[in-house]
Amino acid sequence: MEITGIISALLIGIVIGALGRLVLPGRQRIPIWLTIVIGVVAALIGTGIAAALGVADTAGVDWIELGIQVALAALGVSVTAGVYGRR
Repeated sequence: MEITGIISALLIGIVIGALGRLVLPGRQRIPIWLTIVIGVVAALIGTGIAAALGVADTAGVDWIELGIQVALAALGVSVTAGVYGRR
């Protein structure tokens, strides 16, 4: 992986983390840096799942892959907010 791939993965992860946080109702009491980390991880795992399902490379925008990534980010933010909120 080249440096441009890493930078684009980070930028996409930031967007995915923000979208995952926006999808959830209510307030999540976790720091923004943790949301970004969750977004990056969700983007990487979502890409792997989309590749396994055969929907990673399509013509145009990969809506299914994006949906998988946002769903994983929302799940990650939800679980992390539940665990982080108990502290």
